[in-house]
Amino acid sequence: MPDKRVATDDGLSLAVHEDGDPARPTVVCVHGYPDNSSIWKGVAERLSERFHVVRYDVRGAGESDKPRSLRAYRLDRLVSDLEAVIEAVSPHHPVHLLAHDWGSIQSWHAVTGELSTRLSSFTSISGPCLDHAAHWMRSRLRPRPRALRELVSQLLRSGYIGFFHLAPLPELLWRTEFGRRIPERLEWLEHREAAADGTPARARRNLPDLLHGLKLYRANMRGRFTAPQRRWTDVPVQVLAPTSDAFVSVALQTDIAPWVRRLWVHEIAGGHWLPRNRPATVADHTARHIERVDPGAEAR
Repeated sequence: MPDKRVATDDGLSLAVHEDGDPARPTVVCVHGYPDNSSIWKGVAERLSERFHVVRYDVRGAGESDKPRSLRAYRLDRLVSDLEAVIEAVSPHHPVHLLAHDWGSIQSWHAVTGELSTRLSSFTSISGPCLDHAAHWMRSRLRPRPRALRELVSQLLRSGYIGFFHLAPLPELLWRTEFGRRIPERLEWLEHREAAADGTPARARRNLPDLLHGLKLYRANMRGRFTAPQRRWTDVPVQVLAPTSDAFVSVALQTDIAPWVRRLWVHEIAGGHWLPRNRPATVADHTARHIERVDPGAEAR
């Protein structure tokens, strides 16, 4: 059961979980697809010794409401949800943001937008800003071997995105036992291990999460890649880039210096699901980033 529920400005209810002392600096964790807030359990257990840790199920996932409309999953709407959560858990102080996969994609939209004034720092894992990614891909269309290698490498990783747009084929796949086991198999191939708390990765996915999360791709990808914006941020950003990520290359995640004025990059040995499989590493890097940009934060 969630610790509280937060209402969105379009009438949905989001499930929110809290750990640690609310009087301490707040870290908000945003999950990706096809996960829910449980992916942060191991990270939250470690960070909550020093911080107030908040993790929530984004719309369409976990115990949060699941709207049917495609428009309901646009980035602007997701950022509005994040703002509602921040207002509920830390109304008077900015928060530190920690995000993974699509949680990171939507968080980039917040970090480079008006909500940036409510954010003290951002740690991103395996999820680029879609606008940055589009500019990055265009910059690789040059007759240089390295640029072309990086582009081809990322295009191979991103092949599944086209399939996700072919409704109803992905829905039919997810409804099969074989389809529902695909995320577990991919995670096993990357890490050769179960989840950090001993629960097999397949127990972390359910059919509604798989189905509704497809709308994230269909509502956002085409528009951002055909007409990308130029988005900058003053928020201190740390990127934790897994070196064996099956979906997002290190180059795509980290070649963002033109857009970020204060940037720290760490390449981490591991695969895409770093928060689940290396929670101690994620927690340690996040705590160090918070202390770096806000000295004495843990003592308050």
